[in-house]
Amino acid sequence: MRVSIAGAGAVGRSIATELLENGHEVLLIDKAPSAISVERVPMAEWLLADACEITSLDEAALQRCNVVIAATGDDKVNLVVSLLAKTEYGVPRVVARVNHPKNEWLFNESWGVDVAVSTPRLMSALVEEAVSVGDLVRLLRFSHGDANLVELTLPPESALAGTRVGDVAWPEDTSLVTIIRGSRVLTPSPEESLEAGDELLFVAAQAREEQLEDLLSVRRGPSDD
Repeated sequence: MRVSIAGAGAVGRSIATELLENGHEVLLIDKAPSAISVERVPMAEWLLADACEITSLDEAALQRCNVVIAATGDDKVNLVVSLLAKTEYGVPRVVARVNHPKNEWLFNESWGVDVAVSTPRLMSALVEEAVSVGDLVRLLRFSHGDANLVELTLPPESALAGTRVGDVAWPEDTSLVTIIRGSRVLTPSPEESLEAGDELLFVAAQAREEQLEDLLSVRRGPSDD
């Protein structure tokens, strides 16, 4: 897979290193000469250019990329890069970094963004995920389809503790992706039983999140429907 990353700061370099270790081709683009540190990520390709300029993206051969990541520290730049990547070069997957939460609403398919990653929101979500049991935590928003990656740790009082995955009437537009049980990562087969303390990861439509939380968190009493 070929990936272009706009922004060769600490974030861009870290992403590039991870992708290279996983066997992908990576091009780092930055307009600041001081950011071009080939020795820090020697296996990557480097381009000194303004990623907001069509001529620069032509030079980067963006049409050959499977993924473009807009990872600069400027939300305006990340939006422009995302829009150009999607509309001018037809890049299949565009991931954009959100630096300021107040701008998060802009990072959607109208600007060519497939996945928006907000560092402040992600950090706060990870804090919530670490301390919350029985509360739905939104980890990541997907622009297409208005879907989110959400997590909930199944509390002991949940009605679904001990229930097989295949026997649960999950809400529409939700999919159980993974069960994390201690140090194990389990594929949620229909025969797998849910246990108290399981960390459940779902891809779910935002409109279904409250329904999903209610289903997982509450132990129904004799008077409940």
